[in-house]
Amino acid sequence: MIFNRKIGAFTLLFFLSITIFYGQGKFVLPSKQQDKIKFKLINNLIVLPIEINGVELSFLLDTGVSKPILFNITNTDSLQMNNVETIFLRGLGAGETVKALRSRNNFLKVGSAVNVNQELYVVFDQEINFTPRLGVPVHGIIGYSLFKDFVVEINYKSKYIKLNKRESYVFKSCRKCQTYNLSFHNNKPYIDGEVTLGEKTLPVKLLIDTGSSDALWLFEDSDHGITAENNNYFQDFLGRGLSGNVHGKRSKISAFKLKDFILKDVNAAFPDSIAIKHAKRIENRNGSLSAEILRRFNVIFDYENAKLILKKNSNYKDEFRYNRSGIVLEQRGFRVVKEIVNKKSIDNYGRSNDDNIVIKTAQFYRMGLKPAYTIIEVRKGSPAEKVGLLPNDIILTINGKQTHELKLQEVNRYFREKIGKTIKLKIERDTNLISVEFKLEDVFKKKELPN
Repeated sequence: MIFNRKIGAFTLLFFLSITIFYGQGKFVLPSKQQDKIKFKLINNLIVLPIEINGVELSFLLDTGVSKPILFNITNTDSLQMNNVETIFLRGLGAGETVKALRSRNNFLKVGSAVNVNQELYVVFDQEINFTPRLGVPVHGIIGYSLFKDFVVEINYKSKYIKLNKRESYVFKSCRKCQTYNLSFHNNKPYIDGEVTLGEKTLPVKLLIDTGSSDALWLFEDSDHGITAENNNYFQDFLGRGLSGNVHGKRSKISAFKLKDFILKDVNAAFPDSIAIKHAKRIENRNGSLSAEILRRFNVIFDYENAKLILKKNSNYKDEFRYNRSGIVLEQRGFRVVKEIVNKKSIDNYGRSNDDNIVIKTAQFYRMGLKPAYTIIEVRKGSPAEKVGLLPNDIILTINGKQTHELKLQEVNRYFREKIGKTIKLKIERDTNLISVEFKLEDVFKKKELPN
């Protein structure tokens, strides 16, 4: 990586929750009124192609960040960054601040939209990397910098976003749509809703977070009545924040309501308080509304007018499910796989009569590098733990299918099947091959009391 016009590095304590406007440039559509950009939807997360200083990368679209953040850039040595200085960032997680570089005057291109003066941050901590969890390359996250300059439509079913010039955008009349007022803190959007926990219905103020694959995160607050203690729950790894891993409780709530839209039996995570102590500084914030709910709608963000418009799509009635296996997978590098290749040859014995043509099929082998899907965590008390699966086990087959022929999210989909579904795995542990079999269980299954 090349850094130009490097400024003498100095230490600046900088929290992501504090955003200062530095006369940033704007994204513009030079010759269009709107632009449609296709994206990949991986575990509910939107992965967009973005060009930075002439190099094409992949970014998560994340309404929970105010400035673009670059990471996982070890393989992009040709990427040039301008006007850099050392800073420290803080995000979710119980760890310390993370060392980073702030870079100014960068050229960003998203579809046909361009910004010639974008500030961004570069993080070199190799632990901050979405690629292993998603199974596709991800080099950074972008949010407010893009949303602030357009009316942004997100179509989760057809997997595209539209960037619309605000001055020419016409909102269409829609009887089945609901319009919501947004509030903003540090350039991040918040919405008011209601949650039903047991018999209690409570108002909540939630960050809209397209960069989280969960449904809801709720911050436990006994004074407000938000607690997981009265519900069935299990302890789990919730995700990785900028400042470390986040663990907590996973549960379900009876209902989540946004005006006339009411979702029942909704997944809700209650993160450990130490991991969210900085997020809780936002006055009256009760948690986050995330992509497992947002993907059930066609979504329109209008940041300038502080509006959100939702319309149900065909995902709306999907059941909220948890991983019922207890396995957390990552794609950790590659493994060498021996593949059979069939090749056909024609032999007509030097004759022109078609009846004498013989087609021969020969089998050859070739060695190739394929994704290695590795277990990184096994939930305590889960079906996976009961059959002896361990971190660092590599899954080779699942229900008879070679995992290297599947995408990571396709493998994970097996673990969210119906209760009672049989899962058969062949794994590699060190140099040994082991076969295991288990049934998916209700994650809230009552524990039997000892006699």
